[in-house]
Amino acid sequence: MIEYWHNPRCSKSRAGLALLEEKGAQVEVRKYLEDAPSADELRATLALLNVPAIDMMRTGEKQFKELGLTKTTSEDALIAAMAKHPILIERPLAINGDKAAIGRPPENLLDLL
Repeated sequence: MIEYWHNPRCSKSRAGLALLEEKGAQVEVRKYLEDAPSADELRATLALLNVPAIDMMRTGEKQFKELGLTKTTSEDALIAAMAKHPILIERPLAINGDKAAIGRPPENLLDLL
């Protein structure tokens, strides 16, 4: 079962979900803006992605700048910001067992199948 962090208002998120479903994947949708991941969940996901926190963030979001975040902000501060303000989490994001992928472009999600 693939856990899919989804924002239905995002075209890339909708495209990624459609792609996974088209390939027959079993998907459990998590509307992460309403059901925000905890800091621990974010840390675990970052470990699966094997990227720094900044690479899992939407740095162009207005809140990123309003919160005074930068590419040199500490990992802990970035993770705390994503937990408190899930709009900062890059979307879509999918997790399947011990693998995770950011769906930008949506074809990146195929690595989870």
